Amino acid sequence: MKMLKIEPPGCALRIIERLRGAGYEAYAVGGCVRDAILGRQPEDWDITTSALPEKVTELFPDLRIVPTGIKHGTVTLVAGEGSFEVTTFRVDGEYSDRRRPESVAYTSSITEDLARRDFTINAMAYDPKSGEVTDPFGGMDDLERRLIRCVGEPDRRFGEDALRILRALRFSAVLDFGIDGKTAASIHKNAGELRDISAERIRAELIKLITGRGASRVLLEYRDVFAVILPELVPLMGLKTRDRFEAFDVYERTAAALKNYKGGDPVTAAAILLRNVGLPQSINGEKLAREALYRLRYPLDEIKKISELVKYSGEYILHTKKTVRRLCSALGYEQVSRLLELKRADALAMCEAERQRPWADVDGISRIFEEVKREGEPPSLKNLAVSGEDIMALGMPKGRRVGEILSALLDAVIDEECENDKEALIKKARELI
Repeated sequence: MKMLKIEPPGCALRIIERLRGAGYEAYAVGGCVRDAILGRQPEDWDITTSALPEKVTELFPDLRIVPTGIKHGTVTLVAGEGSFEVTTFRVDGEYSDRRRPESVAYTSSITEDLARRDFTINAMAYDPKSGEVTDPFGGMDDLERRLIRCVGEPDRRFGEDALRILRALRFSAVLDFGIDGKTAASIHKNAGELRDISAERIRAELIKLITGRGASRVLLEYRDVFAVILPELVPLMGLKTRDRFEAFDVYERTAAALKNYKGGDPVTAAAILLRNVGLPQSINGEKLAREALYRLRYPLDEIKKISELVKYSGEYILHTKKTVRRLCSALGYEQVSRLLELKRADALAMCEAERQRPWADVDGISRIFEEVKREGEPPSLKNLAVSGEDIMALGMPKGRRVGEILSALLDAVIDEECENDKEALIKKARELI
């Protein structure tokens, strides 16, 4: 046993104390223990106990109880500070659906319960009263060594649920840990099994992975895994092309750009990952990126934002206020900010000579962008001082030409040829009719 001082939230402590007061074992377990040891803020506090689910339910009449995973021994207690999953010590049966065990058997042993978990750093339990950490598989040592290692045989762990392959890569990227040799070999061996995993589950892991500090390293070390989950990247692997001064491998440059991005926004990170997918066909990759995102069941609004960034990522932005204002009008401030972050990350992945060229001067464009932002909301059809009804009131019949005139008026406002003022725009519209 090792001793630590970890402070779970009050509700988690009270749940553990009530279980222990009734004569049962109870511990904080899994990711919350790992994160607390690392000095990170845990997202969730899970609890494991020797009490059966019915007894857990009986002991907490004052809390709302959600039988989320009752078949697998889990009840969720909803308390003032959030919700807490309480799971009975168990041993898992066969994983016939490659996601959850078909059956579970309850056990009185915390060690047996920890033995079913995926990685050693997630297989630790903490007793808040004594400060003892139950760590039968060396999770604390692996935290010190900055290592991801399976509990038991990696082939068995990944055979139970192949998503654990991506979870290993996600932990490696987010924590910037290496992966144990035996575990890594099993990942390469079993990468193809990810084809049987639902797109939604893959997307959830991928989003976290690509925003991690070690994402670039993982991308390079586990190309075979990315070939399975994102086949659009395969043509980039080993593809040699060149900018004006230097030849480069497109996949490696993509990884380098991802390393340069420090923002943590999953939309920007996904756009960086997919921005070059059209390069092997010498096309803009917007359509291919959109197809990949649809397949991975990304939300529609994120598909729009990511594919839009891919579309604009290869376009040169003139260092003029007019150009930047037009871009802001088309995309909005948030998207332009993302686009500049993407371009900055990609510029840093260029050779030194290429970075000196005008189109690599993202900082210069950013200064103009900040100036444009200070002027207020960018002009758009939505905030134009005239509407289609105003144009038709001038005698223009309803139809496509009305929209064309509105677009021309918007261009005039963006180019500062005309104020966004109704009287001025009506005058300009008369000239166009």
